[in-house]
Amino acid sequence: MAATRGTASAPTPPGPGPDPGLYGPASVTWQCHGDPIMWIAGIRALYLQALHPRAVRGVMENSDFRSDAWGRLLRTADFVGTITYGTTEAAERAGARVRRIHRSLSATDPATGERFPVDDPELLLWVHCAQIDSFLHVLRRSGVPLTAAQADRYVDENRVNARLVGLDPARVPAGTDALAAYFEEVRPGLAAGPDARAVVDFLRSPPTPALLVPGRNLLWRPIAELAYGSLPGYAHRLYGRAAPPAPVITRRLRLTGTLLRSIPAGLRWQLPPGHILKAMRRMGPGSRPSAYTLRTPAAILDRPGRA
Repeated sequence: MAATRGTASAPTPPGPGPDPGLYGPASVTWQCHGDPIMWIAGIRALYLQALHPRAVRGVMENSDFRSDAWGRLLRTADFVGTITYGTTEAAERAGARVRRIHRSLSATDPATGERFPVDDPELLLWVHCAQIDSFLHVLRRSGVPLTAAQADRYVDENRVNARLVGLDPARVPAGTDALAAYFEEVRPGLAAGPDARAVVDFLRSPPTPALLVPGRNLLWRPIAELAYGSLPGYAHRLYGRAAPPAPVITRRLRLTGTLLRSIPAGLRWQLPPGHILKAMRRMGPGSRPSAYTLRTPAAILDRPGRA
């Protein structure tokens, strides 16, 4: 696997002040993960992750996503929120729980019939890289003003995330060039088999009570299609379903980002589980996350992050 060699620092023990957790307000991750466009980025990650035959088979055999779609999405968002904005103890506890669950699971290779562990490092690395690439791609394409250096820092910071799910941070890409090299290396092994297509069908039309189907078609489907459209070209070719031209997708992402960001953050953050509001109460009002803090030369993000 192509990865930039290095080590991700262990969590800094909390000092006498409030515990900033594994990232803290001085990180790019802290400032960006509160952006509402992250929901679309998360859906893109699911489309991309499904292209790895073993990774998607592990989901199909061990997940209840068909019967509990919304619960699974919310649990994933809760995990990302906990490790980004929670205390060091809460983040480590969440990571330990994920590792414990993965250790107990296995699945069958759809091509060979071989049983394999779900916590195979190759699979964990794919899931991690697809997620981080999707988060970063959608954030930037929707108008979040990340410089190239800040994008590299975001990838590097999230090797802490990789450690929490059981990966050796030294094997995880630590910058955007290394992340791109990783995708070039794994692309020959990707495919859109029956499992991947089932995920696509599910994401386009998740199970919904009959009375809510019109709302799903009106609100959810355009979001799912936008997330699909933001995939890289090779993903579209594998799925065999063309997306609108790239400039159209970019305009839609920017418009969607603008609309979502127009909803007052204080209102958005009231939704459960409220990780950001809890973090601000713990760290003080100066910890309020905003990706647009990155525009200010004197911003706290000009200092090295914690990760």
